Order: sequence, then C-alpha cells, then structure tokens
Amino acid sequence: MSETVIPRTTQPVPVPVPAPLSKPERPAHRDVNVLRWLAAYTMSMVGDSVYYMALAWAAARSGSPTQAGVVLAVGAVPRALLMLGGGVLADRWGPRRVVIGSDAARCVVILAIAAVLLFTAPGLWLLIAVALVFGVVDALFLPAVGALPPRITTPGQLARVQGLRGLAARVANVTGGPLGGLLVAFGGSAAAFAVAGGLFAVSLVLLISVRMAPPPARGATEADSEPAPATATPWRELTDGLRYIRRHRVLGPLMLVIALSELGFVGPLNLGLVLLARERGWGAGGMGWIVAAFGVGAAAASLLLAVRGRLPRAGLVLCLSVVAGSLAIAAVAFVPTVALAAVAGLLVGLLAGLGGGLCGALTQTVTEPGYLGRVTSVATLFTLGIAPLSYPVTGAAVGLWGTGPVFVVSAAVCAAGGALGLTFATLRRAELPGA
Repeated sequence: MSETVIPRTTQPVPVPVPAPLSKPERPAHRDVNVLRWLAAYTMSMVGDSVYYMALAWAAARSGSPTQAGVVLAVGAVPRALLMLGGGVLADRWGPRRVVIGSDAARCVVILAIAAVLLFTAPGLWLLIAVALVFGVVDALFLPAVGALPPRITTPGQLARVQGLRGLAARVANVTGGPLGGLLVAFGGSAAAFAVAGGLFAVSLVLLISVRMAPPPARGATEADSEPAPATATPWRELTDGLRYIRRHRVLGPLMLVIALSELGFVGPLNLGLVLLARERGWGAGGMGWIVAAFGVGAAAASLLLAVRGRLPRAGLVLCLSVVAGSLAIAAVAFVPTVALAAVAGLLVGLLAGLGGGLCGALTQTVTEPGYLGRVTSVATLFTLGIAPLSYPVTGAAVGLWGTGPVFVVSAAVCAAGGALGLTFATLRRAELPGA
C-alpha cells in the first residue's frame, strides 16, 4: 500500500495583519500647538484692552471730552469699512501671513507712539492717526485670526477651541482693564502704550511658532458656487464669498441669526445696562455685579464647550439658546433688585456664551477652507462693525420711552434671530463633527 506524502512547502503561510488603529485625536486643551495659539490670542486681547485704556487717557488729557470721544470712535470707521476686505486678503494670502503681518504692524505702531510720548505731549492729530492705523490693522487681523483654528486642529476639536477662545476673552476682559488702569496711574500713557506693544510682541513670537496645516487647494464648493480664479480681482473674490454665503444651506441662515441676535444683544447689554442702573438707583456697584454675573455665565458656557468638545444637535441648541437668552435680556429690565438682575445677567451670559461658541464652531466646520476668511469677516462685521451702531439708537430710545420698552424690543429682535434659525431645517439639524 503506497503512502501518500504531503509535500512541505518552504513558503511561510501568510498571516493576516490587522489594520493599524487610527491615532486618536489629541484634545485641544492638551495640544501644545493649540495652546501656543491660545496664549498668543490671549496676549493680543490683553494688549488691546491696555491700548484702549492708554488711548482714552491720552485723548482725555489732550482735548475736551467730545474730542476724546472722537478719538476713541474714529478707529471703528476703518474697521467697519475694511473688514470684508480683510477677509478677502486672509483667503488670498493665507490667514497665517495676514495675522503675523498685522500683529507686527500693531506692535511697531504702538511701541512707536510710546517712544514719542516719552519726549512730547500727544496732539489730537497724532492720537487720531494712531486710532485710524489701529482700526485698519484690526480690519485685517480679526478675520484672519478667526480663520486660523481649522488650520491648527482637527474638525472634531473646533468646539473645544471656541470654548478655550471664550475663556481667553474672559481672562483678557478681567485682567486687561485693571492692568491698563494701573499702568496709566503709575507710568502714564507712555508706559501703558509700551506694555501694550510688548504684549503684541509676545503674541507675535507665539504666532510665528504655531504650526499650521498647508493651505487647501481651491475647488468646487458644497454650495455649487463657481469659485473665483486665482487671478481674480479682490472685488470679484469678495462678491464670490458673499454669493457663497447666500447659497450655502447652513451659512446663509446662520449669518441671519448672528446679525439679528447681535443687533438685539449689544445695545441693551452695553449702553442700556448703564442707563438702567442709573434709572433704578443701583449705581456703578450694582451694574458691576450684573456685569460680573454675565461674565461668570459666559465663562461657564465656554468651559462647557472646552470640556465637552461637542454638543449634539448643535444647530438646534444654538437657536434655542438665542431665544431663551432673549427672555433673560428682557427680564433684566423688570426685576426689582440687583440680586435678581444679576441672576438674569448670569443666564444671559450663559446662553449668549453658548450660542456664540456654537456659532463659531459651526461656521468653521461647514465653511470650505478657501472661503473661511471671507465668511469670518462677514460674521465679525455684524458683531464688531454694525451692531455697535445701535448705541445711539438705544440711547435715544431710552430717553423717549424708558429702559423697559427698549429692553423688550431689543429682546424681541434677538428672539427673532433664533426663531428664524429654527425655520431652516438645514441649520436646525446641523451637527458638529465628533472627536
């Protein structure tokens, strides 16, 4: 009986190798690169606060109160007029170049005025020139700095970055004003300008060290908008960006929510609160408690986003927070005591901070990278350019009808923004990417 021999192969049997696991995302608050950007942003914002304190003091010492007001207001003109152009440049040259260039320009200008003040008293013409230059640079800096987060982190961490950015803004608000006041008190405007310039210099060094992803190639957009060619004029790029927003299923409604909520929010919570405290006899101390409560609420919302990193149904939560926040705005004008007004202010800060953080995260998530500078410039124009124009209207309306009706109308405008957002299913169902 013959024996069957099974030949032995000399080749090893291949063993399936499992696919390598994808590397988990590093949380934004543990990412050294993000923290460098956050430190640069914080230094820049503290420098802004010190600069405005120094400018206000120098203007008040050099002219009448009316002239000082003109100096402080004149910087807002180029910022509002040129903001959209700043977004075009951020998309054309890249946000890194624009941010570093504008931060360097702020540093040089502010240190130069500090040196001039060591040898001579400032004239109003010089302060107006500084305010104008600073306003122009701000129009470049703000859209570019808002377009940076998607270049330094992953989409799943954008909500965390917005939360960290909100916390940085609260830190700057709490520390910048008192620091500027102490510098002016003990060293005059020259010392305050010098420290502001130094803070901008530190911010510049940190920004240079931040690693950024390469710029994306220009391509078709999800809104089916034909992109402008690389050789297009700035005007063509601007109109292309506005058309992109108008046709986008999420960005178009989102910009309407931002515009209406800011118009209803800014007037009563800045000028209106001062007039309310005077009308009720609460004084500066009472107003301070309300403002502090608002800051605590906004910081809590930012901390929530920084820790959680993602909230489900972000678009729906955004719209509902705007509507609920508007009710809290109206309540501020009708509660009988400072303590209750502070509770209402806490709710306003919490809901406004949550809505603002989600707005920023959604904007950066759904926008095609090649359009992010222009989209950011439109959102920033509503918040820092157009909304402050409601101050004189708010003041005149309070003089005619009192604080209660004005707060109610402002709250209604704010609520209309959130309610309008709820009518758009694409925004209502918008989600943030998971980490």
